[in-house]
Amino acid sequence: MQESAKASYSYVRAKAKKYGISEEFYKENDIHIHVPEGAVPKDGPSAGITLTTAIVSVLTNRTVKANVAMTGEVTLRGNVLAIGGLKEKSISAHRSGINTVIIPKDNEKDLDELPQIILDEVKFIPVSSVEEVIGLALNESHVS
Repeated sequence: MQESAKASYSYVRAKAKKYGISEEFYKENDIHIHVPEGAVPKDGPSAGITLTTAIVSVLTNRTVKANVAMTGEVTLRGNVLAIGGLKEKSISAHRSGINTVIIPKDNEKDLDELPQIILDEVKFIPVSSVEEVIGLALNESHVS
C-alpha cells in the first residue's frame, strides 16, 4: 500500500500542471495518506488509481462522483495495471449501490466470471491510463 501511495503522489507531482495544480504544491501542502490495516486480507496492490484520484480531487477541489468505484494499480507513468479479485470487488460495489466501476483494461477478460445480475446493473469501464480515470471519476465543478 505504501508503494501505491508513493507512486500516486509521484505521478501527481509529475503531472501537476496538466491537472491545473500548482507545480509547487508539495512545498505548500503536506499530504498524509492514511490507510488503516483492516481485517480484509489482500492478494496485492489495487488502490493506485483510487489514491491518485483522491490526491487530484483534493488539490483541484473537484469532488469524486458518488456512484463510481474503481480498482487498479498505477505506474509512475500513469499506466493502469491489472488487479486480482475483480469478482469480489464488483459484488461488494454492487451491494454498496455503486452503478459504475472503473477497471484496468487488462481485467476486461475477468468480467466473464461475474454474476449476470452484476453485469446487468453495473457499468464497467476499462481504462489503461490514469488520465482516463480522472476524466471519468471527478466532477467538473469545484467545491468551496
